[in-house]
Amino acid sequence: MLNITLRQASLLLVFALAGCATGSPTVPDASSMVRICDATGCSDRPRSSASFNPSAGDDPEQERRIAALEQLAARDPRAAHDLSLRFFRGDGVPQNTYQSLRWMRKAAEAGQVVSQLALGRFYLMGVEEMGSDPAEAEKWLLMAAAQGNKEASALAKEASAAKLKNQEEYRLWVSYRRSGWYGYWGYGYPYYGSWGPSGWYFR
Repeated sequence: MLNITLRQASLLLVFALAGCATGSPTVPDASSMVRICDATGCSDRPRSSASFNPSAGDDPEQERRIAALEQLAARDPRAAHDLSLRFFRGDGVPQNTYQSLRWMRKAAEAGQVVSQLALGRFYLMGVEEMGSDPAEAEKWLLMAAAQGNKEASALAKEASAAKLKNQEEYRLWVSYRRSGWYGYWGYGYPYYGSWGPSGWYFR
């Protein structure tokens, strides 16, 4: 009886090791932290502490700040960049990746180099229902690289190589990298503006 048990245990161990060799890689979780700026200042906080709270009802002051930021975003790429990050993070507004992408594109089209880098990373990783697009990513990363951004230059090479991967290779590659890329959008990119007694100030 003991020999059968040992044989069975050996077979189970072999199957387990084979499964580890051929199974899908573990996808790291996206960062649970987010960069929040509100009346208490700016800090990295758990995603659940985002300043927008849909159960809290209407907040006229919060609505006034976001409305003022949207007006500025229509003409100031720094404000458009900040509004994009707020939509991605759910900071002061309901989280909305479509609006986040829209405003980041506006900032990038105006020549904002960090926005071009962020947009390239956005397209390289894909978000929620929006699939990744390495060709579109490469376009924006090359724009940022042309302005001297070294990080964008390195990522543009990765985007170029990613275009040659088959669908499964690309899916696995993105899965390994997405957690870090989400980190940039979640808390890595700082805001340009802050709210003051006279409205929004931008550096």
